Amino acid sequence: MGRPSLALRLLLALLLLPPPAPLLWALRPAPCPEPCSCPPDGALRCPGPQAGLSRLSLTYLPIKVIPSQAFRGLNEVIKILIQNTKNLVHIEAGAFTNLPRLKYLSICNTGIHKLPDVTKIFSSEFNFILEICDNLHITTIPRNAFQGMNNESITLKLYGNGFEEIQSHAFNGTTLISLELKENARLEKMHNDAFRGATGPSILDISSTKLQALPTYGLESIQTLIATSSYSLKKLPSREKFTNLLDATLTYPSHCCAFRNLPTNEQNFSFSIFKNFSKQCESTARRPNNETLYSAIFAESELSGWDYDYGFCLPKTLQCAPEPDAFNPCEDIMGYDFLRVLIWLINILAITGNVTVLFVLLTSRYKLTVPRFLMCNLSFADFCMGLYLLLIASVDAQTKGQYYNHAIDWQTGSGCSVAGFFTVFASELSVYTLTVITLERWHTITYAIQLDQKLRLKHAIPVMLGGWLFSTLIAMLPLVGVSSYMKVSICLPMDVESTLSQVYILTILILNVMAFIIICACYIKIYFAVQNPELMATNKDTKIAKKMAVLIFTDFTCMAPISFFAISAAFKVPLITVTNSKVLLVLFYPVNSCANPFLYAIFTKAFQRDFFLLLSKFGCCKYRAELYRRKDFSAYISNCKNGFTGSNKPSRSTFKLTTLQCQYSAVLDKTCYKEC
Repeated sequence: MGRPSLALRLLLALLLLPPPAPLLWALRPAPCPEPCSCPPDGALRCPGPQAGLSRLSLTYLPIKVIPSQAFRGLNEVIKILIQNTKNLVHIEAGAFTNLPRLKYLSICNTGIHKLPDVTKIFSSEFNFILEICDNLHITTIPRNAFQGMNNESITLKLYGNGFEEIQSHAFNGTTLISLELKENARLEKMHNDAFRGATGPSILDISSTKLQALPTYGLESIQTLIATSSYSLKKLPSREKFTNLLDATLTYPSHCCAFRNLPTNEQNFSFSIFKNFSKQCESTARRPNNETLYSAIFAESELSGWDYDYGFCLPKTLQCAPEPDAFNPCEDIMGYDFLRVLIWLINILAITGNVTVLFVLLTSRYKLTVPRFLMCNLSFADFCMGLYLLLIASVDAQTKGQYYNHAIDWQTGSGCSVAGFFTVFASELSVYTLTVITLERWHTITYAIQLDQKLRLKHAIPVMLGGWLFSTLIAMLPLVGVSSYMKVSICLPMDVESTLSQVYILTILILNVMAFIIICACYIKIYFAVQNPELMATNKDTKIAKKMAVLIFTDFTCMAPISFFAISAAFKVPLITVTNSKVLLVLFYPVNSCANPFLYAIFTKAFQRDFFLLLSKFGCCKYRAELYRRKDFSAYISNCKNGFTGSNKPSRSTFKLTTLQCQYSAVLDKTCYKEC
C-alpha cells in the first residue's frame, strides 16, 4: 500500500503547482489592441483616426460580432489580422469600409457562417492579399463577392474553409494574380461562369478539393494550375482553353497527355499590361543583347540601369507533372488503327460463332454427351472473351483521340473491372476446358474396350464445376486487392508492385504452363496408342484425337508469346512495352476464342447436321436436313445388320450394348423417316 499512496501524493502535488507561464498565456485571452474595444461576447470597435497605426492584430479575442463601420477612420492601416477567434460568429456588411492603404486582410479560424463583405474596402494598393482560411462554417462564395475590394491586382487565399459551392460571377470585377482554393475538402461545384467578369487568375490552386469539373470560361489566363490530390477531378476542359498554361501539377498522369505538343503563346501573361510587347517579339529583329526590342518600346534614358530579360521572347515550354508512366502512355486504348479494325472483326466473330455453337448444341435432338458438354463450356468461355473484346473496342471507339480525359473514369470504374473479370475468367476456363477435353480424349482412346471405364456426364459435371469455381476465384482476386485491373487501359492484371500480386501472376502462368505440359503428354500417348493394332479404338475417335491435337497445339502456340512476356513482367523485367503488348492482345490472345467455335464445331459434319436439322424446324434448308436424316437412317440400318467390323472379336458386354443401341436407333430412325 506504500507505493500507491506515495504516487498519489506526488500526483496531488503536481496538480497543486501553478501552471507554467506559456500555458497561462495560451489560456488567457489576448489583450485588446489599441484603439479597439473588445467586450466579451460583444462587438468589436476600432475607431480612428490613429496616426502611425499600420498593423492591427486581433487574435484570441472574446468578441462575438464585428459591426458595420468597425474600422472607420483607420486610413493608414496596412495589415489587419483576425485569427483564432472562435467566438466570432458574424461580421456585418460594411465592417471593412474605406481602407485605402490596406494591403493584407486575414480572417482565419473563426466561427463566422457567411463570407465577410469586403466590397467596400476600396484599397488602392497593388497586389492586395485577402486571406480567408479555416472557417469551416462558410459554405458559399456568392456572386460579386470581391467586387470593389481593390482596383488593382489581388491575391485570394481561400483555403481550408467549408466551401461547397462557388456561384456564377463570384470573382466579377477583380484582377486576379493568384487564387488558392486548396484544402476546401467539401468544395464540389464551381459554376461555369465563376470567372465571368474577372481578369485572371494567373495561378489557380484547387488541390485537395472535391471539384468534379473546372469552369470552361476564364481558363485562358491561367499560367500555373495546381490540382494535387483532387481525385474527383477526372476530366479536364478542352486543352484549347489553356492557351497560356506553362506549368501544371495534377493528380492523374493521364491528364498531362492533354498538354503534349500543345502550342503555347509566346507572350507571358504577367506582362500583358505592356500590350505591344508581344508585337515587338514577332516584328522586331532582335540582336543577341536584346536591346533592339526594348529600345523600340522605351526611350534611351529609360533603359539605363535595366537588367534585360533575354529570354522574354523565347517560346515557353509547358511543364506537367506527374508524367505518364510506362503502363499508361499517352495513347488511345488501341494504339494503332489496324488494331482498332482487327479487334472489332475478332470480337464479332468470337461472339457470333460461340453463340451459334451454344445454341445449336443445347437445342440439338441428340443426347448431350460428354464431348458436347465440354464443347458447350469451351464455347461459353470463348464467348466471355468476345464480350471482353467488345467492351474494350466500344470504349476505344468512344474515347478515340481524347482517352486522356476518360482514362480515370474507365480504369477506376466498374467497366474496367467487369472487362478484366471477363478476360481472366474466360482465359482460365478456356485453358481448363481444353485440358479436360484432352484428358477425356486420351481416356476414351486408352479405355475404348472397357466400357465400364468410360467417362460419363455425371463425372464430367463436377469436374467442370471445379473449373468454374477455380476460374471465378482467380478472376475475383484483383477485385479485392490482389493485383489490379485498373493498372492499364486494357484492364489486365498487370500490377506486380506487391509480393502477393507477383505470386498471383506467377501462379496463373505456372498453372497454364502445367496445363500445356499435360496436353502435350496426353497427345503423345494418344499418338502412340492409335498406332497400336491390338487396341480397338474406333476410326471416329482416332480422327477426333488427331484433329484435337492439331487444334490444341495451335491454341497453346498462340498463348506462348503472351506467357513468355508476362513471366518477364512479373519479375519486373519487362521485355515489351504496353503499346506493343496490345498487338499481342489482339493478334494472339483472343484469336483462339474466335477460331475455336469454327475449328472445333462449325466445320465438323456432326455440327453441320445439327445445324441444318435445327433450321428445318423453322422452315429453312429442309432439303439439306432431309439428306442428313436419310444418311443417319442408312448408317443405323447398316450398323444393325453388320454388327461389328474388324478382326477382333467383341466382348459379351460390348455386343449386348451394341445390340441395344442398334435396336433403339432403328426405332428412332423409323420415327424420323415417317416424319420426313
